[in-house]
This record gives sequence, C-alpha cells and structure tokens, in this order.
Amino acid sequence: METRVATQPAPWRLIAWLVFVLALTAIAYAGNLAGGDPPDDIAYRWTSSIGAVIQYAVMFGILLLIGHGLDLREFFALRAPRSWPRAVGYALLGFVAINVVSWAYIQVSGADPSDEQGLIPDGWDSDRAPQFIAFFITVVVVAPFVEELVYRGVGYSVLAPYGTWVAIVATGVLFGASHGLLEALPILAAFGILLAWLRARTDSVYPGMLLHAVFNGVALIVAVTGNA
Repeated sequence: METRVATQPAPWRLIAWLVFVLALTAIAYAGNLAGGDPPDDIAYRWTSSIGAVIQYAVMFGILLLIGHGLDLREFFALRAPRSWPRAVGYALLGFVAINVVSWAYIQVSGADPSDEQGLIPDGWDSDRAPQFIAFFITVVVVAPFVEELVYRGVGYSVLAPYGTWVAIVATGVLFGASHGLLEALPILAAFGILLAWLRARTDSVYPGMLLHAVFNGVALIVAVTGNA
C-alpha cells in the first residue's frame, strides 16, 4: 500500500496534530460525562446544525495552520484515487464490513451504540423537516469532509512516514476516541481503521469521505423511516 505522502517525518506537525486530536477527545469525553443524556430531538434543532458547522469550521482552520507552507492538496490527500472503479468497490466492501462488525458487536455485547451518542432521531417529525434537512446535510456532507481531512488527510500524512499500518491503526483508534463514547468506541475505532485502510489502498481521501457520508446518511434515513 504505497502512497504519495512525504517520506520524511515532520515532528512539529505530528505534535500539533496529536495535541489537536487529543484535545478534541478530551473535550468530547468531558462533555459526554458531564452533560447527561442529550435531547431526544437534537436532529430537529437549528442550534445543532449551526453549532456543528461552527465547530467544523474551526477544526478546518486548525488543519490549515498545521499544513501551512505545504501543498495542501497533497497534504490533505485531496486527489483522485488511482482507480475510481476500484475505489468504489473498496468503499462498498467497507460499508458491508462495518455493518457486519457493528451487528456482531451488538449481538455479543448487548449494547446499543446508536443511543449513546444521541444523534440518531427516534422517528420522523414532518413539522420540523427544514431543521432535519439542515442536520442531515451537516452530518452527511460537512462532518465526513472535515473529519476525513483531520484523520485520513492530515493524520495519515504525518504518521505515514513511521509506517503505513502505524498510520492506519493510530488514526483509526484516535478517530474512535474523539467521539467521547464508551460503548460505541470499538465500532468507531474499527470504522476509523477501515477508513484509513481505504485511504492507503486508494491514495486519496475522497473514497473515505464517500463511505463516511453513506454510512452516516443511511443511519439517519433508517432511523426516521424505520420509526416513522
């Protein structure tokens, strides 16, 4: 799984990225442990989407600072994959794999990770459709774009000089931890590792964004249609 990222380590960029993602992780765990149960209608509130967009804008700005002075398209891996048909095939395989892993984990553990984060609505509320659409766009478009740049873009680039599998596993685990969840951590870490593997196989961040977006979108659609 050879990639076009720089082969020379960049210690200060790696340290800056680690501080950034560890701060995100600490904030997420602190918020989840201290905040109690999230509102049941978080997907139907304008404030949810607005707050998330602001947060992701700040995160993107930090990524720009970490990559200052570099070719950002290369550093972020914003380039076409080696083969789009193969990349789509890998993404479809990944989608099946993460759903199988999630199903197996739920069967074995008895946990329901979707309830822990509180982002998945219990059903459809037609009176607040515009708010849900805004939330859907945030979760399916904005979140995958920025999160993939954080972990499979910058994170993978600064860790790849230390080994491809170091980059795959480390970014995957840190991606999972950054959500601040306990029951869902194994699934999120597995998903992060899968996305990083996809990044390594395709030499691009775009297939991971696609898989991430589809995964989030399907979860929301199933939630509102299955309980409508």
